Amino acid sequence: MPKALVVGGGVAGPAVAQLLARSGWEAVVLEARPAPDPYEGLFLNVAVNGQRVLGTLGVLDRLLVDAHRASRMVMTSGRGTQLGVVPNGPAGRPSEGGVVVRRGWLHQVIREGAEQAGVTIRHGRRLIRVDDRANAVVAGFEDGSIEEGDVLIGADGIGSVVRQHLAPQVVPEFTGLLGTGGFAHGTGLAPTPGFQFFVFGTRSFFGYLVRDDGTVYWFANLTADRPPTPDAPLAGDVLLARLRDLHEDDPSPVPQILAHADGPVGGYPIFRLPTVPTWWRGRVVALGDAVHATSPSAGQGASLALEDAVVLAHHLRTESPEAAFAAYEAARRDRAERIVAYAAAIDRQKRVAKGRLGAAIRDAMLPMFLRKAAGDTRHDWVYDYHAPWTASGEDASA
Repeated sequence: MPKALVVGGGVAGPAVAQLLARSGWEAVVLEARPAPDPYEGLFLNVAVNGQRVLGTLGVLDRLLVDAHRASRMVMTSGRGTQLGVVPNGPAGRPSEGGVVVRRGWLHQVIREGAEQAGVTIRHGRRLIRVDDRANAVVAGFEDGSIEEGDVLIGADGIGSVVRQHLAPQVVPEFTGLLGTGGFAHGTGLAPTPGFQFFVFGTRSFFGYLVRDDGTVYWFANLTADRPPTPDAPLAGDVLLARLRDLHEDDPSPVPQILAHADGPVGGYPIFRLPTVPTWWRGRVVALGDAVHATSPSAGQGASLALEDAVVLAHHLRTESPEAAFAAYEAARRDRAERIVAYAAAIDRQKRVAKGRLGAAIRDAMLPMFLRKAAGDTRHDWVYDYHAPWTASGEDASA
């Protein structure tokens, strides 16, 4: 039985491990964190293309138990004027809209599905070394342990140690945006089923939705010339006070949401990887954010990673590692890089307009673009991808 070492226990790692286990592989997931965190990473969008893969994994119904369906996105100006409503999915097909879930819940659902398929998941294993040999690959970890396998799959995110092994010259590119967000309770806001709201604020871009129980999921994108330094972290009460100041003049309910924000308030610089020249070498391959990190603006990060997992596992079922890796990269590179560029274009729209005149011009122009976007099918290619999967007669498009 061939053995796969999968580095990273987030989205892509346990997904590819489950599919390999179902295809006769021994799969071991090695995760750096000591234990799962149900609130780490706050929340994210899972688009319909990612939902298809979760259906193939057999976990979609479970995920939807704690998901907010958001097939439409309402855009509002910093003065409270509605600028437009656009689909969160293919145009004119609201039944194929995205859902917003806590990242920790998505991780849990995929992890449990992998474990039920026989995947071993080991926490507290921080990778520090990869030794790619002729007949095996050996992973060395910070705790002094080692693991040996037939292939090593890097699903370890934008700071990937596996990518550093494959393409040490690559440096993630700062988008000029800082991401932050959290949860709020006691706002008195009515639930927003089917919708997520976005506000082009005077000094920051803001988004929110309200769950059926009244819990608000919120985020803000701040602009910056450079990412914060380690001695000036973006987190906690200082960050929340800054956000309240930035949004104090924005329309209701933005100030009210921030006034009721509670629990952890996280913040992080947003990076992307427009291109990584080497996705694999020998017995080592990377996928997901490790090789094509995109900003959250397109709502595709998790879905792209899930697509990668299916395509890679599909080829490893019947091909040698090198042939499978080459076929996987050939099938995925153009699409992934195109979506990274698509998200970058959206990022530019989020940047704060310069002065009142800049904001007025933006607010005058956006409704024209958004009216077209409501029925514009030119971006349906983002959602209409069907990842191949034929094990046991299954297919990811089902």
